[in-house]
Amino acid sequence: MFNDIPIGPVTIHMYGLMIALGFLSAYYLCVYRGRRRGLSEDILWGILCCAIVGGLIGTRLLYYIVELPTIFKDPSILWDFKNGYVVYGGIIGGVLAGFLYCRKKKVSFLKYFDLVMPAVALAQGLGRLGCFFAGCCYGRETDAWYGITFRNSKFAPNNVKLIPTQLISSAGDFLICGILLFYAARNPRDGRVASAYLVLYGIGRFAVEFLRNDYRGSIGWMSTSQIISIGIVAGGALLYMLFPKFLEKEPETK
Repeated sequence: MFNDIPIGPVTIHMYGLMIALGFLSAYYLCVYRGRRRGLSEDILWGILCCAIVGGLIGTRLLYYIVELPTIFKDPSILWDFKNGYVVYGGIIGGVLAGFLYCRKKKVSFLKYFDLVMPAVALAQGLGRLGCFFAGCCYGRETDAWYGITFRNSKFAPNNVKLIPTQLISSAGDFLICGILLFYAARNPRDGRVASAYLVLYGIGRFAVEFLRNDYRGSIGWMSTSQIISIGIVAGGALLYMLFPKFLEKEPETK
């Protein structure tokens, strides 16, 4: 695929464009749904700003952790910001930053957590399309009819048919977004939409990892992301079962 598309004197970087579209789409979806639920747009904006900062820091920190042995050999990796971002780090960092912001503002974290997560899935779906254009997060070689061949990628092996893991991930993220929006429309109790995201995304990511062929770190036969996926699914299940205890300590929503 082509990541850099020149249009006259301007070059459009598709990866960055899809990331930007993901952020904007997530924000407007949150604002639209938040207004209908009577949630504060100012609080929502604050959460999203904190989540973006926390997410960017988290993606980088988790990359450092995964690449620690390589960093010891080549410390210059620490200053190479062109590559090296881990999605799970962004999720963890963004959620933690949002939680701390809600605590500071004394508003219900769970209500905003439920509101934001369908939009996060939407943003991830668009982001994975960016991965497809760039050729990162590529899949294993295949002879199947659905295989794709990159010609100008700086990341994926070129001129080889590969499983389109980016498109599979993107479709899965969009599906999760749809499922969460449908579930949220049924007005479940606080925390359950977010817990559904954690379980669905964790399971989907665990499965897609078997199809990927880019280096992501590993522990035994599982990739680092699969290890984290198990924790994410467990966390979602615990949130679903233990949310009444969280509600008892949650401040009222502003």
